[in-house]
Amino acid sequence: MAKQEDQFKKVISHAKEYGYIFQSSEIYDGLSAVYDYAQNGVELKRNIREYWWKAMVQMHENIVGIDAAILMHPTTWKASGHVDAFNDPLIDNKDSKKRYRADVLIEDYCAKIEAKIEKEVEKAAKRFGEAFDKEQFLATNPRVKANQEKINTILSRMGKSLEKEDLADIKALIEELEIADPLTGSKNWTDVKQFNLMFGTQIGASAENATQVYLRPETAQGIFVNFLNVQKTGRMKIPFGIAQIGKAFRNEIVARQFIFRMREFEQMEMQFFIKPGTQKKWYEQWKQTRLQWHLSLGMGRDNYRFHDHEKLAHYADAAADIEFKFPFGFKELEGIHSRTDFDLSQHEQFSGKKLQYFDAEEQKSYVPYVVETSIGLDRMFLAVFANSLQEETLENGNTRTVLKIPAVLAPTKAAVLPLVKKDGLPDIARKIVDELKWNFSVTYDEKDAVGRRYRRQDAAGTPFCITVDHDTLTDNTVTIRYRDTMEQKRVKIEDLNSIIEQEVAMKNWLKDQ
Repeated sequence: MAKQEDQFKKVISHAKEYGYIFQSSEIYDGLSAVYDYAQNGVELKRNIREYWWKAMVQMHENIVGIDAAILMHPTTWKASGHVDAFNDPLIDNKDSKKRYRADVLIEDYCAKIEAKIEKEVEKAAKRFGEAFDKEQFLATNPRVKANQEKINTILSRMGKSLEKEDLADIKALIEELEIADPLTGSKNWTDVKQFNLMFGTQIGASAENATQVYLRPETAQGIFVNFLNVQKTGRMKIPFGIAQIGKAFRNEIVARQFIFRMREFEQMEMQFFIKPGTQKKWYEQWKQTRLQWHLSLGMGRDNYRFHDHEKLAHYADAAADIEFKFPFGFKELEGIHSRTDFDLSQHEQFSGKKLQYFDAEEQKSYVPYVVETSIGLDRMFLAVFANSLQEETLENGNTRTVLKIPAVLAPTKAAVLPLVKKDGLPDIARKIVDELKWNFSVTYDEKDAVGRRYRRQDAAGTPFCITVDHDTLTDNTVTIRYRDTMEQKRVKIEDLNSIIEQEVAMKNWLKDQ
């Protein structure tokens, strides 16, 4: 666990040092769980958005996008269940006066058991070498099986208790497991209580006439209330989807783990409207489709796993998370939910308007069922950034810090470096920048020795460095250096566009989905 914490601290430090993420309002000592995306961070975030949008909307003829308002009619949240049921189970430590999410305390306890399993796997892998069969080891090793059974038992009990809102049993479970305050070690806990997460505000010219509204806690409801508008104007036939990327807000009392859990965050969601009775097929299909999207980035199959929900939300008949191995363990990255017809039926009831689809083939109307895919953009950013940050020992014994962001997502695709600041080399380098910037985000760097510039660009995550030297003056060629391998090739200036395009084009990353 200490190793994971050290790595996470490096991630946070590197994100600030290289212009990815700053603490919001830092000159005023910051605002807890609110962050600003800096000059490199905003580019990486935009590239993740585009990668999702192209895969989800542009590549599907039956999926379209919208951008719904953050503020919605307050009855929206009564209909969706958020006013009555959008709560977190919180528990206070009487000695430290610190507040925690009770379910997260239990999950963290299980994560420590998972860490023991991973250590067993690592030891066995070293012992057996190439002959090691991980799956067989996990299925047969007595200690591993016992620990996994313990995890399953704990999470199953927690899920059932949360579903029944048996908060007394949640506290009992914390006490039985002897879970202590992470800061002080105290086990002196209060009862578990529910806390609503929505931010409230008011619309109106005066306090007397103001209307109570909420900052949306999710983007999905903006899709549901526009279901008929999109279906009719787009002449959409079931099955079809509506996608949206937008801000959401939750009053997280226990916000932590950097940008993993924030009060202001961004979601990338798609609601897929289907014929009732077909939800199981579409649910399984979207689970696999979304996993393939993640795998297309090449961040390692072992870093992903599915987690099927024991406790289902009030609207779902099936739900699973795609979990990613963050520096602090496997945590939810994306959710796939079979929402049935709950949302449209609720809005139909509360609005008094019919939200049904007329099926021309069956000559009848019905309220469609929905399968949802929902991914946190900020969590995706953290997954990419944390997985990419690596320390490497080179053949000469030196080390380098390298940010191996998938080239398709990298904020800056190439840095153009004149070998020296004279002899006309900067002029040629500037011309190359001017040509490449029409298609790619590129930068010009002439400060320090070229080796230092390479290291700087490695740490910033730039996939390619293009060096202009004295040979360029005579043969019109440059050296292109690849970040991940440090391989260097001599290429013609006129070929740079096509070389970079081949490496960073979304088509080449997504085509095997």
